[in-house]
Amino acid sequence: MNNPFKYGTIVDADYFTDRVDEVAYISHFINSANHLILISPRRFGKSSVVAKAIKESERKSITVNLEQVTSTADLSAKLLREFFKVHPMERLRHLLSHFRIIPTVSTNPLTGWMDVTFQPGVDGSVLLEDVMELIEKAHTEQDRIIVVLDEFQNVLDLAPRLDKKLRAIMQTQKHINYILLGSQESMMTEIFERKKSPFYHFGELMRLGKLPRDVFHDFLTTRLESYTKSDCSVLADSILDYTDNHPYYSQQLASTIWNIGTLKPETEDILHAAVDHIVTTHGHDYERLWMSINKTSRWILRRLASRATLQTGEYPTSTIYSALKRLQKDGYVIYSDRYEIEDPFFKAWILSYM
Repeated sequence: MNNPFKYGTIVDADYFTDRVDEVAYISHFINSANHLILISPRRFGKSSVVAKAIKESERKSITVNLEQVTSTADLSAKLLREFFKVHPMERLRHLLSHFRIIPTVSTNPLTGWMDVTFQPGVDGSVLLEDVMELIEKAHTEQDRIIVVLDEFQNVLDLAPRLDKKLRAIMQTQKHINYILLGSQESMMTEIFERKKSPFYHFGELMRLGKLPRDVFHDFLTTRLESYTKSDCSVLADSILDYTDNHPYYSQQLASTIWNIGTLKPETEDILHAAVDHIVTTHGHDYERLWMSINKTSRWILRRLASRATLQTGEYPTSTIYSALKRLQKDGYVIYSDRYEIEDPFFKAWILSYM
């Protein structure tokens, strides 16, 4: 039997865990002419939720992750490349002829998809205007396309005033639904809630939280029962207690437990065996991460790992706050009702080795 847990990629079908209300809510917006802004910490499953809602809608869509974009020209190329997956080349030849800068288009023999490149040094703003106009013109009010821009907060770092350029283009488009995802809550809030921002109140703001514990508990219990006759309800509770109900790390821990339980059914304390396996496997990555951060951040991570107070007088409050914001931006720390280390296995590594 295959491992019934999946993590690290967009999940669907049997691997998808509930989120019925969230999928319905997103579907409501993509079946209208409105835009949606979705904010949640990393690895909470926002990309999977959006992908499922779009799949159920049977609408055309393209997705670009801005974390993988290096410049305005690169953004244009990636948008066009994804667009070619939706539309046959023949339909676009007359539209491409109106591009002010003609791209080089070739077929990737490994994937069968179109690869798009532009000459180095070209004006990225011109490229972006042409590509987004192409997307708009290729659709109608009755055949709107969904454009998903993941990790949208990175738009602020790609090029000066790119947010203003994008907003100026988007505000004239009528045949596109935009879904803009982001994991940096403070930056996303700044982009969409600050009155002077070009994207102020651009669309409906939605925040994705952790899964309801009872739903996640049932999901884990049902799948753990496929390999063991022991009390899977208790084991599911232990998993969720350890990960604090985090979607990604709960799936990761459950997957490792399933592997160990299948290969070594004699293992007694299977939860701690799984935790030790994950921490050991990622130990070198955690060590490199630890060496890359400064002394103040290390001190804060140690305090958070042991749930100790940060207000000791060792560092000024302003220094602690600035360091926490950096750690939050880099994805090491999240905030719900308190600041906490995002990765429970990194926290275990800190407690064991630091």
